Amino acid sequence: MYFQRLRDLREDADLTQRELAEQMGIQQTVYSRYERGFQTIPLEHLLFLADYYHVSTDYLLGRTNNPKINR
Repeated sequence: MYFQRLRDLREDADLTQRELAEQMGIQQTVYSRYERGFQTIPLEHLLFLADYYHVSTDYLLGRTNNPKINR
C-alpha cells in the first residue's frame, strides 16, 4: 500500500509529519490522513513528494519497487 511507503520515506528522512506537512504547506492532520490511507493524495502533493524524495510517482504509489525515475 502506498501509504506505508510514504511513512517509510518520511521516517528514513528523519522527518516528523508536522515538518513535512509544513514544507508542503498543509496541516499535519491532512498529511497524517495520507499516511494512514484515509484521504487520497491530490496530484500536486504526489508530485511534490516524488520531487522531494527524488523517486518516481509509480514508486510512491506502489506500482513498482524501483524508486528510480525513468527519463
